Amino acid sequence: MDCELRRVVEKSPCGRFIRYNEMLGGGAYKEVYIGYDRVEEIEVAWNQIVYYGEDEALKNPEKLFSEAIMLKSLDHERVMKCFEYWFDSKSKTLNMITELFPSGSLKKYTNGVGVDLASIKNWGRQILEGLRFLHSQSPKIIHRDIKCDNVFVDSGGKQVKLGDFGLAIRLMEGNNFLKEKEAKGTPEFMASECYDGEYNELVDIYAFGMCLLEMVTGEYPYMECSNGIQIFKKVYTGVKPKSLGKVKDSRVKDIIEKCMLPMSVRPSAEELLKDPFFVCNGGLSKLEACAPASSFVRGLHSCARDIRNLYLV
Repeated sequence: MDCELRRVVEKSPCGRFIRYNEMLGGGAYKEVYIGYDRVEEIEVAWNQIVYYGEDEALKNPEKLFSEAIMLKSLDHERVMKCFEYWFDSKSKTLNMITELFPSGSLKKYTNGVGVDLASIKNWGRQILEGLRFLHSQSPKIIHRDIKCDNVFVDSGGKQVKLGDFGLAIRLMEGNNFLKEKEAKGTPEFMASECYDGEYNELVDIYAFGMCLLEMVTGEYPYMECSNGIQIFKKVYTGVKPKSLGKVKDSRVKDIIEKCMLPMSVRPSAEELLKDPFFVCNGGLSKLEACAPASSFVRGLHSCARDIRNLYLV
């Protein structure tokens, strides 16, 4: 958007943050605008979630602010930062100020195209570092929605951070498992135990495996299914996604399959980080399953950095 068209349309109660009329993206419940931090003198993302009518969340302040409270309490280089949040009772709008990622999500950044092996090593390692941090908290934090849509790109594609903690939850102190009556998450990335209603942080590891598969193929797992019920049946009976057959690199395929193991034997983030595949070696080898040449992917990345409206929380 032309700078001349950008104008201030809102200020935070403290006056530190201002919101421009330039929207970065949005969904059914959330809209994200470019904002500015007048203290740090940096651009930020101004997230707005509007609650309509007698929304149940309005009756439960703890639930209303859960994502913002959690993000603000976390300080790690692999987790999106939340600077401030408040609720506007007049407009029934939750405002949350977070880091700005002009390149958007990893899904948008790669534009649905398989990427080179060096990028998969780098991004995969960083996602695991973020998960190791969450799972080492006391009590543990389960993200519950790990996928490329919820991983955000920083520093020209060199770094990624975990975001969208709307489904994240802490395990109760002293409990090893979370018990839920209703399965939560994105079906293509949910482990079978999610449907049993009793699971732990290792559901994030299963989702990480599906996230790796998404990086390699440029598509969601289980694209052969037409609805969530079909996905559930395949996952619950141990049928692997067809796209796994597109992974030609044995090391990547082995890691994905480890992530799909039953919960009792599935590796932790800490254990996966010790896998030789994720050890930094500066290699520039390519993943055989990837269709595009590395130069083409880099070109896509360069374009993505210049297209601000690809950003979506």
